[in-house]
Amino acid sequence: MKVLVVGGGGREHALAWKLGPSPLVSEVLV
Repeated sequence: MKVLVVGGGGREHALAWKLGPSPLVSEVLV
């Protein structure tokens, strides 16, 4: 699954950082 995180603040960065290692997520776009 590809995930798009919209925004550049701390919350968005933390969300992308936590989703990265997930085996369900193939790509994280910030």
